[in-house]
Amino acid sequence: MTFALWLTIAGALLVVMALAGTMLSRMPVSTAMLYLLAGLAVGPWALALAAPSPFKDAKVLEHLAEVIVLLSLFTSGLKMSVGLHDRRWFPPLRLALLSMVVTVALIAAAGVWLLGLPLGAAILLGGILAPTDPVLATDVQLDNPGDRDQLRFALTGEGGLNDGTAFPVVMLGLGLLGLHDIGEWGWRWVAVDLLWATAAGLVIGGALGSGLGRLVLHLRQRYHEAVGCENFLALGLIGLSYGFAVQADAYGFLAVFAAGLALRHTAKDVPPAAAVLPQTVVAATNEADLALNETNSATDPVHASTHMTRAVLSFNEQLDRIGEMVGVVVVGMLLWAVPWLPAAWWFVPLVLLLVRPVAVAVGLAGSRTSRSQRRLIGWFGIRGIGSLYYLMYAVNHGLSDGLAQTLVSLTLAVLVSSIVVHGISVTPLMTRYRSRRNRPAAPSG
Repeated sequence: MTFALWLTIAGALLVVMALAGTMLSRMPVSTAMLYLLAGLAVGPWALALAAPSPFKDAKVLEHLAEVIVLLSLFTSGLKMSVGLHDRRWFPPLRLALLSMVVTVALIAAAGVWLLGLPLGAAILLGGILAPTDPVLATDVQLDNPGDRDQLRFALTGEGGLNDGTAFPVVMLGLGLLGLHDIGEWGWRWVAVDLLWATAAGLVIGGALGSGLGRLVLHLRQRYHEAVGCENFLALGLIGLSYGFAVQADAYGFLAVFAAGLALRHTAKDVPPAAAVLPQTVVAATNEADLALNETNSATDPVHASTHMTRAVLSFNEQLDRIGEMVGVVVVGMLLWAVPWLPAAWWFVPLVLLLVRPVAVAVGLAGSRTSRSQRRLIGWFGIRGIGSLYYLMYAVNHGLSDGLAQTLVSLTLAVLVSSIVVHGISVTPLMTRYRSRRNRPAAPSG
């Protein structure tokens, strides 16, 4: 397949999304479903233009999924404008911790008792499938930093956090299989893989996001320097936080999410209605006037922080959508090489219809979320590119051929099923949720 043909296919997909994106948002069809069909079309089952393998190309696939997830995690962090002491953080934290543990335990139990997997492989499968995906969950996440809806906040926060909190589970599974050093009685796993890597990742990302954000604002407000180039700021902060975290044996995913969150909170604590950029100081009649207005907004003492975070978020959201397209197209291209197992017919419904709702019910028990919100959160446990990353990470750490084929089959079966069933249901369910939420309360007698 020539490079020109790749560009033609990618260009066609991007143009279709640009022209039909608004229409698709009103239909029971997600963009991920179209990307999946495109991947199937260019794979060996149709046009046979490319034939990647989850086994032979595992290293490339791992890094590709890694980059896509990093972009999405940073975007998720930027959307979380609620203060860290706000009670709305409790549901996503409970989902990312308690619900995560319940999910892993239930999947591991099914792996041992129903699939006959070794304990390490069953725990590894739980770690791969436990995280919900920030890449494919755009339609159920926060629309913007001013969005205060509890359902969207919980799903956005969960997707940002549990792609990092799943890492200790994956490392434990690999350790029990003899593919990672967890120390005698697991002491190294507790001290390094669980406590240090998690805490250090959050601290490194938070420090870099806050420090760099404050530095940029200081240069802009005091000296009118460092104006523009928010794209370099976003990509640079992602690279720095991830790179420093990994070199410190910490979790880079958590660092990048924390960096986005910290950068978001360099903005002044103003009400959402007040977080509107000031009126342009001159009539924008030409490009020079537009550039002047942009500079004035970026250096304004009151609005510089809002301008910075909004510009970074806008750029990163576009990258996030491109990453979604690339990732799901690749998933579609991989399906030809998957050794499909009959167990997938019952394992997929088990994960999506039983494990996820039970885990959410346990995690949110006693919380202030409404019954309808808990039901929707239980349904929208979307699996995606994060699971693909952990799967390829495990394959590259020396899984035996038999275990690798089993985990690839079950993981991609869940992933593809999630893309389809959640893609079909997201528009009608979220439309119904919004209409109920916006419905005025009936007057009391």
